[in-house]
Amino acid sequence: MASRAPRVEYLAGFRCPLGGLAAGKPRVLCHGAEVFLSTGSELVYVYDQEGRLLTAVYKFPGQVWHLELLALRKALYVLCAQSGIYCLSLDQAGRSVSQDGGDGGDSQGTEDEQDGAPPSPVIPVDPGACVLPDATLCAFTILDDVLVTLAQGPTQWKVQLFERPYPGEDPRPGGQIGEVHLSSCTPTAGSPGEPAAPHFLPVLCCASPPSSRAPRSSRGFALEGALFGLLFGAGATLLESPAILCGLPDGQLCCVVLQTLVTSRSAPGDPKALVKILHHLEEPVVFIGALRTEPLAEDVEDEHSDCLVVLGHHGRTLAIKASWNEAGHLAPELREYRLPGPVLCAACGGHSRLYLSSPSDLCVVDLARGGSPWDPAQPDGALGGLPSLLCPTSLSVCSVVTLSVSSRTPEGGTELLALSAKGRLMTCSLDLHPETPCPTSVTSANTGQKIKELLSGIGTVSERVSSLKKAVDQRNKALMCLNEAMNVSCALLSSREGPRPISCAITTAWSCLQLQDVLTATCLLENSSSFSLDRGWALCVQVLSSSRALDLGSAGSAVTYTIPVDQLGPGGRREVTLPLGPGEDGALDLPVTVSCALFYHLREVVGGALAPTDPAQDAWPDECPPDVLPEQDGVCLPLSERTVDMLQGLRFPSLSVPPMQALGPLSPAGDPIHTFLGTCRGPGGQLAGPSSLRAKYLPPSVATIKVSAELLRAAFGDGHAGMSLGCATLQWLLAENAVGDIVRAQALSSVQGVAPDGTEVHLIVHEVAVTDLCPAGPIQAVEIQVESSSLANMCRTHHAIIGRLQRMVVEQAARGSSPPDLRLQYLHQIHANHETLLREVQTLRDRLCTEDEASSCATAQRLLQVYRQLRSPSLLLL
Repeated sequence: MASRAPRVEYLAGFRCPLGGLAAGKPRVLCHGAEVFLSTGSELVYVYDQEGRLLTAVYKFPGQVWHLELLALRKALYVLCAQSGIYCLSLDQAGRSVSQDGGDGGDSQGTEDEQDGAPPSPVIPVDPGACVLPDATLCAFTILDDVLVTLAQGPTQWKVQLFERPYPGEDPRPGGQIGEVHLSSCTPTAGSPGEPAAPHFLPVLCCASPPSSRAPRSSRGFALEGALFGLLFGAGATLLESPAILCGLPDGQLCCVVLQTLVTSRSAPGDPKALVKILHHLEEPVVFIGALRTEPLAEDVEDEHSDCLVVLGHHGRTLAIKASWNEAGHLAPELREYRLPGPVLCAACGGHSRLYLSSPSDLCVVDLARGGSPWDPAQPDGALGGLPSLLCPTSLSVCSVVTLSVSSRTPEGGTELLALSAKGRLMTCSLDLHPETPCPTSVTSANTGQKIKELLSGIGTVSERVSSLKKAVDQRNKALMCLNEAMNVSCALLSSREGPRPISCAITTAWSCLQLQDVLTATCLLENSSSFSLDRGWALCVQVLSSSRALDLGSAGSAVTYTIPVDQLGPGGRREVTLPLGPGEDGALDLPVTVSCALFYHLREVVGGALAPTDPAQDAWPDECPPDVLPEQDGVCLPLSERTVDMLQGLRFPSLSVPPMQALGPLSPAGDPIHTFLGTCRGPGGQLAGPSSLRAKYLPPSVATIKVSAELLRAAFGDGHAGMSLGCATLQWLLAENAVGDIVRAQALSSVQGVAPDGTEVHLIVHEVAVTDLCPAGPIQAVEIQVESSSLANMCRTHHAIIGRLQRMVVEQAARGSSPPDLRLQYLHQIHANHETLLREVQTLRDRLCTEDEASSCATAQRLLQVYRQLRSPSLLLL
């Protein structure tokens, strides 16, 4: 028995991207001792196996997708992405290298040549060498005098035939001689006007009948007459016409008889009748080939294939063979198998063997016996049939992205030419003799050869172990991160009441940024837990502004800031300051709601572990890993929320406060705009703008709220003992402003502040007695009065005070406090008066829409008076 392990010999190493070569684009062609190689970039290498050196490097305008070599005519045809097909005469290219010495080209060599040998010259390919410019071409093949192309249209694939161009004076195609559309295709997303590259390239090849007069393809194969007639019909057999096989990315296997496609231009008919769908693999087709599974008769010299093999990307394999059915008639036998996937590349060798590469291994299967190619004891399948099961045999070589059977195949064996994902060109020699005689003596040459084989095997195993170790480490790290995220989530969700292990405090302050006063919010993230917030965590701060008070049709806007949290360990703090306004228009719409939450990016942490870790396995980067992540791609954990209203946005320049609070409503001293406005002052040093005129000639807008003194004392408790109730109420209203402590220290009951737009807002709190409401006597109360020349700012301040009082009433009601006895008749009268005022408001607003300018002035004045009465009700908050 021969050894199951192949003899691997590394020839050269070629430069490749950092992540390794991707399968589907690299190509390797072998002709004698010369190897033509493309790694999927814009370079094509010519390597001499006998001399072990790189003889030339050709640089094309785009990525190289496919190579075809016509050995007799010494021409190399190259398909460049989004460019077209180029024809290169190898004789002329060789002369140009020897004469020019690579002048004008860059230096590009193999890894071995970087150690001291001179690098090979890079020869730019002239744009005139493009024999068929077409940005939609995805595949091509060449028969004797015919060029067959497959192009991707907006909705369909298109097969075209051209007279084959020759390198020389006029390399352009002689003209199109046939065209047919295949099945529909899903267009890939690309930029407008430029076709996008497909994720999977289609497969195109030619199958010829056994007749010697039929044209042959450079990469095609000849089928036995029985199988050829069953697949393509009696017409193709009689015409001795080759058939074009197309394997599409959607899994369809189509065929077109070449002669019928040529004659269709002179005798047009139904184009769909020219295309025949042989099978559907339901996964992208990556390889089409043919094998000889039956032994040849003694009097037969030409070996024609009797089995067609088609491979899908995920390992589904189709084998088609001519066999006898139960009725004794010749019929096609189709069998589907499942082989290890994803399949990166494949090749058909002699002795009915199929070689295929996956990211983890290079395997061989035998379609004659259905088992290991070195196990002669396994029983054969039925005569003329296919095996019921394929058993792949490992060759212990991983990450092969392109494969070719060498033309220098040793007698009784097979030599494979392979390119690994790391850019290494190697040969794999397989001894397929069932028995190998034992050597009679061990020589130094045999010992050296065995040592080389062992070292090659160790290198291959080392690469596999390194790849698997990297994958295991990445998954372990992802699991640790997920476990930490689960602990943080459970800790936050289980502590909704009481102190939280991870908190975010929100404070506001005025700052001066770029010569402008800006209200900022500072979010302090504090980690009091025993867990660490590492990669994947982010602090999301959402700022939601309300609609403007005077613009009823406008809607609020939200802005979300995402700040990555990097290595925040236990006890750590992270502070973030964000601007709230004013915006570019100089307005600050209050109230503003600031919400803080922790967000964990699942895709950032787990996505890398789910994706293939082997560079060869990531053959198509746009192909997503299994969709096991949720649609939102993360977990959101709310931390805190705070509403910033007008009471927090007021500034008080007249009070001795910290420097940031003492910023004036106008621009800082020395600002050119401030200097200009100073020259525009009217008599008495007052500004002559619209705001000053409104404040001078119009009465301020006023709103009052009366609150029961008993309610306030119950809410304040002992926290404001030793001061008047008016001062305590004002301090409570401004508790979240920087002047709260100053109000307490100076025992103030009225303050004059400045709104964000520069207008003044006056807060006055004093104690009053409310009569006619309680039969037992007057009720002690506190009246809160808001005055401002700006109606909008007065309304915003009034809204902020009402919100605080509503929360106070709800808290006191939960404690079971009850109001005193009231005169219901008096309350009904007040309610009726308010209903009358509301009806009058509606009437006045309707009248404003129909009156002229002279009459509407009196109506508007009356409307303002009614609004003033509504903002100062006689009701008491108990």
